[in-house]
Amino acid sequence: MNSCIYNGEITHTRFKPVRHFLKYETFSLLIDLDEIYQLDSSISIFSHNKFNIFSFYNKDHGERDGSNLKDWVLTNIRKFKIEGKINKIKLLCYPRIFGYVFNPLSIFYCYEGNNLKAIFYEVKNTFNEQHTYIFKIKNNEEITQKCKKKFYVSPFMDMETYYNFKLLNPDNKLSVFIKQTDTIGTILTATQTGEKKEFSSKQLVKNFFKYPLMTIKIISSIHYEALLLWKKGAIYKSKCVKFKNNLSYEEY
Repeated sequence: MNSCIYNGEITHTRFKPVRHFLKYETFSLLIDLDEIYQLDSSISIFSHNKFNIFSFYNKDHGERDGSNLKDWVLTNIRKFKIEGKINKIKLLCYPRIFGYVFNPLSIFYCYEGNNLKAIFYEVKNTFNEQHTYIFKIKNNEEITQKCKKKFYVSPFMDMETYYNFKLLNPDNKLSVFIKQTDTIGTILTATQTGEKKEFSSKQLVKNFFKYPLMTIKIISSIHYEALLLWKKGAIYKSKCVKFKNNLSYEEY
């Protein structure tokens, strides 16, 4: 199958307004959206749109109304006139564990054959809001993109900043690098790395014990690290605009 699991880690390094570093071990799923029903039927502890030890729900992504995610991606591919016949879409995300998940970042990789043609960066905040940054791919060998930040995420980060993305087409290794900058320099860097594992019951059981209650730890860690930043003197930036879902097509 094209679907797999990546065992790895997340790092965040803040350079200002205060210095701060964190690193956590995590695992992610890379799901070929055409294989989701096969995964559901063949892996007893994994379900699609149903409660299980591990599960994946359509309503956690895209329009977040439970509708077909591949259709949502293809609709936006056509809407923004991205060239190519997209015939394979993979989604990098965390699974629900005992029904709970929080995905700060999910990535849709959109392929024509083996060529990556577009990427959707789906960003969520802790206010149950979401923004998706859509890019077409110009070079499969070196995937770098840049856009202005359009979505409130961290209460200690200004909106007038930029995201710089650099990643590899996921294969035996996963590599995602994000640098957030302002007009002066780098504010934050974040990485997600991983080693490819088989998407199987055996591997999920191993990960259940290796990363116990991972999804609950993710949201807990977000609030804990925010508390540490506040104690170090980081200034709280209030949230002004409210919306649930939004997306933007980025030219760069």
